[in-house]
Amino acid sequence: MAELLRRLYAPRFDLSPQERTLAWRLHLDLPLLAALLLLSCLGMFVLYSASGEHGPTVVRQAIRLGVGFAVLLVFAQLPPRTFRYWAIPLFVVGLLLLVLVLFFGSVSNGAQRWLRIPGLGLFQPSEIMKLSLPITVAWYFSKRSLPPSLLDIAVALVIIAVPSFLIANQPDLGTSILVGMAGIIVLFFAGISWRIVSFAGISAVIAAPLMYLFVLEPYQRRRVDTLFNPEADPLGAGWNIIQSKIAIGSGGLFGKGWLNGTQSRLDFLPESSTDFILAVIGEEFGFIGIVILLALYMFIIARGMIISWQARETFSRLLGISLSLTFCIYVIVNMGMVSGLLPVVGVPLPLVSYGGTSAVTLLAGFGILMSIHTHRRLLPP
Repeated sequence: MAELLRRLYAPRFDLSPQERTLAWRLHLDLPLLAALLLLSCLGMFVLYSASGEHGPTVVRQAIRLGVGFAVLLVFAQLPPRTFRYWAIPLFVVGLLLLVLVLFFGSVSNGAQRWLRIPGLGLFQPSEIMKLSLPITVAWYFSKRSLPPSLLDIAVALVIIAVPSFLIANQPDLGTSILVGMAGIIVLFFAGISWRIVSFAGISAVIAAPLMYLFVLEPYQRRRVDTLFNPEADPLGAGWNIIQSKIAIGSGGLFGKGWLNGTQSRLDFLPESSTDFILAVIGEEFGFIGIVILLALYMFIIARGMIISWQARETFSRLLGISLSLTFCIYVIVNMGMVSGLLPVVGVPLPLVSYGGTSAVTLLAGFGILMSIHTHRRLLPP
């Protein structure tokens, strides 16, 4: 352990005086940090209205975001090689925790996704996999010649499939998709051929009806059915989507104004503080408000991609791309879900929806991105 720590944190004697000074500064990317802070503040602003002006809810969210930004600050100071060295231990610990959930997890609303830790409360181990899985797959490909061979692709798919299956079995299809996509993104940008991509896409299309019939749970099939015809059960399964679209449409171009929404404040819109908070934004701030929110998300995603492409090593580049595009998938899935374009899978709107574990995980990922950006200047060109 002592030797590992020495290798991780030993000073680089080949650096110039200016670079040594830089090494002691806070490793933060100010444009990205400013955008994340602005997005978080916007989220709490909307949350106050969505929660029915319930101040304690906003205070709890502010505390959770504060913890998330503290984690971001810590992760940004660690050089990328730290995450590379700890990839396998983190992945193994994450798998063990997922297995423990199967036997000792706490059950809520028919799902067994949490572990109760004495003194800390409930903890969702699947959140660890949102970071440890892409780190592990990026580590694996950084040790191989690229583009990857069929054997390397097969090994990577096994690494991705095991935790994704354990999470889907909880059941938590939304998180399972996000975790799996985080690993698939690394695999795709590692340089697999378009023939393999095309084959996989065609296979997925062919397998989709079979998965619908034989793999999806009954409640998951109802979500797919509701996507295509929510009016078939307007007071049951289709209620959320119908009310969400009413809220968004009623906002018009400029919205009804902050605190003036009716769908959420009169309790027509379920989960208005969490999964469906975008409908509150659409109702109160209209099309303009959603466009501004989208612009902010696009800036954050674009900044993450720029940082990733500028990375000087394979591990950092693949990991950065995965973290950036996984964040993008969060946004796409939630907005598609709320607007009735995708099935409801319980994915929150990043850094806007009420919730702590997801926000901390996302901000930890952005801390890794900042580490990749600032520490690259300490590497030889």
